[in-house]
Amino acid sequence: MATFKHISSKNADYGAAEKYLTFAHDEFSMKPTLDENGRLIPRENFRIATIGCGDEDFAIACMRANLRYGKNQKREDVKSHHYIISFDPRDGTDNGLTVDRAQQLGEEFCKTHFRGHQALVCTHPDGHNHSGNIHVHIVINSLRIEEVPLLPYMDRPADTRQGCKHRCTDAAMEYFKSEVMEMCHRENLYQIDLLHGSANRVTEREYWAQKKGQAELDKRNGKITADGLTPRTTKFETDKEKLRQTLRKVLDTSTTFEQFSTLLVRQGITVKESRGRLSYLTPDRIKPITARKLGDDFDRAAVLARLEQNAHRVVEERAATLKADKNVPKRSVMERLHEKQTAVKNDGIQRTVDIAAKRAEGKGIGYERWAKVHNLKQMAKAYAIYEQYGFASQEELDSAVATAQANMQKSYAALKAIDPKIAEQKTIQDWILKYIKTKEVCKGINAIKKEKDRTAYKQKHEADFIIYESARRYFDSQGIKKLPTNATIRAEIQRLIVEKNAAYNAYCADKERFKELQTIQQNLAYMRNEPQPERNKKHEQSL
Repeated sequence: MATFKHISSKNADYGAAEKYLTFAHDEFSMKPTLDENGRLIPRENFRIATIGCGDEDFAIACMRANLRYGKNQKREDVKSHHYIISFDPRDGTDNGLTVDRAQQLGEEFCKTHFRGHQALVCTHPDGHNHSGNIHVHIVINSLRIEEVPLLPYMDRPADTRQGCKHRCTDAAMEYFKSEVMEMCHRENLYQIDLLHGSANRVTEREYWAQKKGQAELDKRNGKITADGLTPRTTKFETDKEKLRQTLRKVLDTSTTFEQFSTLLVRQGITVKESRGRLSYLTPDRIKPITARKLGDDFDRAAVLARLEQNAHRVVEERAATLKADKNVPKRSVMERLHEKQTAVKNDGIQRTVDIAAKRAEGKGIGYERWAKVHNLKQMAKAYAIYEQYGFASQEELDSAVATAQANMQKSYAALKAIDPKIAEQKTIQDWILKYIKTKEVCKGINAIKKEKDRTAYKQKHEADFIIYESARRYFDSQGIKKLPTNATIRAEIQRLIVEKNAAYNAYCADKERFKELQTIQQNLAYMRNEPQPERNKKHEQSL
């Protein structure tokens, strides 16, 4: 299964790329590996070639071209692009892939898709994980030195012109991946679908975080094992992997999106939806993790499909169980299915049904049978919970309902009080960023002596002066004399988000208790044929 990766580099030292490809480097620190004499250790059995450089070295040819066209002179410019084609380890034994053949395929790929660029093509026989995967590195100068024909992924005239720079867009990556798949199909090599996502999407940063964490864990476990003890954990998991496992467990037991969100909140994870995309906020983070960075199994479409599948499975399993009982009438099967669907939405105590009112609405005799059984079950459950709580009288129950409602309103007010604090910190953070971006430009007027030049300078940077002055007025209005650091603000926002998550969990717990006690109050009133207490629907909707 060949894979295709891209890395852009702003390093002006083009020789560093060739040095990395030809000499051994530490996989974590990326520093060259030295022998006992302090000399570089060459890699083994690699192939390397230059394209478009003439008789010159790759680094010299790139720097000469940059000077000729006046490009890649700034620090923020992308100097080179690094593409990696990694083949399946089985291709060597099963399909006869050799280092020389991989090098040839890499050079052909480079000449076809990166025409006009000075390039360095190098093939290694093994990866850093020693899995035996042959892989090809293609490093190109971002500057194009020849006119090239228009390729399908190009959408600008500058993408073909001499003296312009290469752009690695989403369309380009899609095109390159499709070409890699076509190449593997033509050469009878193993290949996976690169154009569609994966269930678990592991980024380059997460991959190396897992590798480093596992190395540190193995080192600690080695000391524990040497002392004759057994380590508790032998496999390191990143925060994203722990989040994936939690999401999968909740998805296995949820049938509705509301239930899915509620179960996650109980574990401190908040589900956010924006523009049809899901993201997940954990208590230790300020920004949520998007589903795109976790994998396709956690985006909105996949989650809704899984929840719908779970709901159908629950109903079908219940239907199969009931139909297996020959003594159950067909009408009773449908009634029990309806009862099961209702129980999925609410596993706790439920309100009794006003049968007379439902009959007046046109409900049939079948519904009346189900409602009578339902009311008996809920009244029995209400009386059991009433005794479990140890209420001695109806007055104690009414007092508990009033207290629970007051606690719910108090926790809701505490939850809502945190939002303005978070918004205030984010506003300060935004104004500080604007202030820092415009400060140097606005301070530059102090070095200008002539009034005419000062006026011209101010007119040229009018937008920066407006933003700068607005930021200063905001700081004065807030009484901020010394600007806090970005780290301080981020820490405060993180603390407030953690506090908000805890407040939300407390509010949900108080709300559930209030609803449970209110339902008990209503069901016991139904038992005594008393007027049922009215539910404050307007208040609940406002919450």
